This record gives sequence, C-alpha cells and structure tokens, in this order.
Amino acid sequence: MTVTSTFAIILVLLAVGRLLAWRRLVAENAADSLNLVVLNVCLPAAILLYAPKLVFERELVGLVAIPWLNLLASAALVSLLAKILHFDRASAANLLLQVPLGNTSFIGYPLTQVLVGSSALGYAVIYDQFGSFIILVTWGLFVIAFYGGGERPRLKTIVRRVAGFPPFIALVLALTVMPAAPAPAVDQGLNLIAGALLPLVVLALGMQLRLRLPRRHLLPLVIGLFAKLVLMPLLAWAACQAFGLSGDIELVAVYLSAMPPMMTSGALLSMAGLAPELSAALIGYGIVVSMITLPLWHFVMTA
Repeated sequence: MTVTSTFAIILVLLAVGRLLAWRRLVAENAADSLNLVVLNVCLPAAILLYAPKLVFERELVGLVAIPWLNLLASAALVSLLAKILHFDRASAANLLLQVPLGNTSFIGYPLTQVLVGSSALGYAVIYDQFGSFIILVTWGLFVIAFYGGGERPRLKTIVRRVAGFPPFIALVLALTVMPAAPAPAVDQGLNLIAGALLPLVVLALGMQLRLRLPRRHLLPLVIGLFAKLVLMPLLAWAACQAFGLSGDIELVAVYLSAMPPMMTSGALLSMAGLAPELSAALIGYGIVVSMITLPLWHFVMTA
C-alpha cells in the first residue's frame, strides 16, 4: 500500500467515523470503546510482535532523548509566549501538554509501518514508551495538578500508573520473554490483531472530531498546531544530526515528532476542566492538518 493510498484511506475512515457520530448510528461512547480495544488489545499485540526484534544500538539513546528535548524546548517556548501574549492558565496548560505530546501510538504505530516499514516499528515503540508515555505520566500529571488546582502527583502514583499500563506491560514482556520469532500460530494471531490498529483508531478519531472553537482560543490553537506539526519535527531533525542518527531511526524520530496532539492528554485536560474546547480543537484540527504536514515531512525526509 502506497503512502498516498494510506492517507486517502485515513481521510475516508475519518469521514465515516464523523458521519456515524453525526447521524447517531453508534452509541455516544463508541469511540471510547474502540480506544479501549486499541489500548488494551491492539497496541500490546503490535508491541509483542515487533519489539522483540529490536537489537540494542547506541543510537537508541539518542532516539529516546529526542522526545525529552522536544519537551524542554516546547515548555520554554510556551511559557514565554503565554507570558507575552497573556494566555489564560487553561490555554497555557493545553499548550504545555499538547505541543510536546503527539499521538505516537494510536496514529504513530500504523503510520510508521506505512511510511518507514514494519521493521522500524520497534523504534516507534521505544520512542513512544520511553518518551511520550513517561512524559505523559510525569509531566502530564504535574501540569494537570498545577494548572487544574488538584493534588500534586506522588511518585508512588506515577509508578503505579506506569506499571499497570497494558502497552508498557507488553513492552516488558517483549524485551524479556517474548521470542523474536514466535510460533507461526502466535505470529499470525498477533499480526491479525495488530492489523486492526489503524482502522479502529481512525474511526474512533473521526467519531471524536470537534471543530467548533470560541474566538479566544484561536491564537493558542494556531500557535499550538504550528509548534506541534512544524517546530517539533524540525527540532527532532536537528537533534538527529547532532546525535548522528540516520536511516530508519531518523525517519521514526521526525515522523513521531510530527504526529498530531495526543488524545489521551487532551482527555486529561478536558476532565480537569482546562479549556476542553481548546483541547478538543487541538486534537481535531491537528488530525486534519497533519494529513497535509505528514506527507510534506515524508517528502522532505525521503527526497
């Protein structure tokens, strides 16, 4: 399947998901149910399938460092702009969380297979689990607590959430007891389950798209999407040059840095009452705009 046809299928599935929700042909929580299936079944299957094939390389250290560098750069940039442009606390919280965190698992895994190849999915798992996920349960919880007025997260809480996260459990199993070449029946089963990742994710995203936004959130939205879809992958590319990363690792680092804002962090912001319209718009518009920016990054990286 070509990159063009894959993005065309994604757009069609997004439209189908949105139509299903608009015509109320599915339950209101249908997208949540699909996301739970992806989180607890499809993602762990993909990790068990591809992570065991990873061979430790020095470059993996640089790959893991890139999402953390993106976090530091985005936190500094957002803090400065929020002060200069007088953003309210809720808008600042959204940008502090949504700019560094992308949809590196739900969208990143299947697109890595298409844009780079199945052999590179192990790199995506490392970037996602040791970068995006750890950032979410540390920095994410801190931002929600600090700006939402909740209780500061304790180390025990963070460790418990990490240890109980199904994809992380799958990663531990994949790196310890899962063979790189499992029995044919196991391999076929994992491939079948992991193959459902892309259609389920995109249908759920289509059902959750919300594109209406109050005027006061327009500037934070534009700044957030520009920083997430342009500046973060540009910084990742520069970091790859500094770390001497090339080939599939470089492509994965740039593509995953260019993913639209993470749905999980958006859900956390909404549940905390931190400008839920803005968090939904960053996700919705981010998905749509990334259908343009991701192919552009692919063209630039492979030209």
